[in-house]
Amino acid sequence: MANLASPPPGAAPDWTIPQHWNAYTAAEHAMWDRLFARQAAMLPRRVVPAFMDGLDMLRLSKPGIPDFDELNDRLGRKTGWQVVAVPGLVPDEVFFEHLANRRFVAGRFIRTPAQLDYIQEPDIFHDVFGHVPLLAHPVFADYMQAYGEGGLRAARLGMIEALARLYWYTVEFGLIRDSGALKLYGAGIVSSYGESVFALDDPSPNRIGFDLERVMRSHYRIDDYQQSYFVIESFEDLLQQTRDADLGPIYERLRGSSPIEVGALTPTDTVIHRGTQAYALAKAARRQTN
Repeated sequence: MANLASPPPGAAPDWTIPQHWNAYTAAEHAMWDRLFARQAAMLPRRVVPAFMDGLDMLRLSKPGIPDFDELNDRLGRKTGWQVVAVPGLVPDEVFFEHLANRRFVAGRFIRTPAQLDYIQEPDIFHDVFGHVPLLAHPVFADYMQAYGEGGLRAARLGMIEALARLYWYTVEFGLIRDSGALKLYGAGIVSSYGESVFALDDPSPNRIGFDLERVMRSHYRIDDYQQSYFVIESFEDLLQQTRDADLGPIYERLRGSSPIEVGALTPTDTVIHRGTQAYALAKAARRQTN
C-alpha cells in the first residue's frame, strides 16, 4: 500500500500492467527456483497445512516464475480470486478496491542475488509464493475480501493506519495455532528464510493472542524481524472477528488512545510467550556504537 497520485505511464487506471511472462530471463527464473527450493524445504513442519495444500493445488512447484494466466485459471476455479500485476506499491484505496473484488496485486519483478535475504519493496516471490497459496483456502480468501471491503470504509473514515496494522500483523506476519502448536501463515514470514525460523524458534519476540483492537493500536517494524507476533486460533475466527465486528466504536476509541509501541506488552494481553527482546536490544546497541 502507498499514497501516490496517479498510475505511472503504461499502467491502466486501476494501476494494473501486463505481466509480460515471456520477458523474464533465465536468471530471473533461476532466482525464483532458488528461493522456492529453499522455502519449500524448510516450511512443511512450520507452516499451517493449508499453505502447503495451496502450493500443491496451484502447482507452484513448477519450475520458473509462475505465469499469471495459468495461475489464475486454477485459482479462479477454486475461490474466484485473480492475481494482477502492478508496477510496485499502489495507493491504499486502489489496493482495497482490488481486494474487495477478489484481485490480489503483485509486483512482477524479482529480487537480485544481492537481495536474496532481504528486499524492502515486495517482489513477485513475496507476493505470489507468500500470499497466493492461502487465497486457495476458502475461508482465508473470504477474509481477504472482507479486509478489502473494510479498508474502503476505513479510508472514508480516515482510519487507514489502523487497517494497515491489522494487515501487517495478520496477512503479512501472523501466526496461527494448529493442533496445539504455533504455525506460520503470514506471507512476510513464509517468504523469508530467516524470519521463518525467528518467528517460531527465537526467544526474543513476544507471541500474543490475537485481539482485533489491540492489533489496530500496535506499531510494527518495517525494517527488521518483528518484536511481537499475534496468534489467531483459526482462519474462521479471524474472519468472524473482522467481518462481524462493529468497527465504529473501535475507531472512536483508537482516535482517543495512544498507539502501543513496538515490542511492548499491555496488562490485558494474552501472552503466549513473553519475549526477551534480546535480538532487538542487541541491534539497537550496535547502532549506538557505530
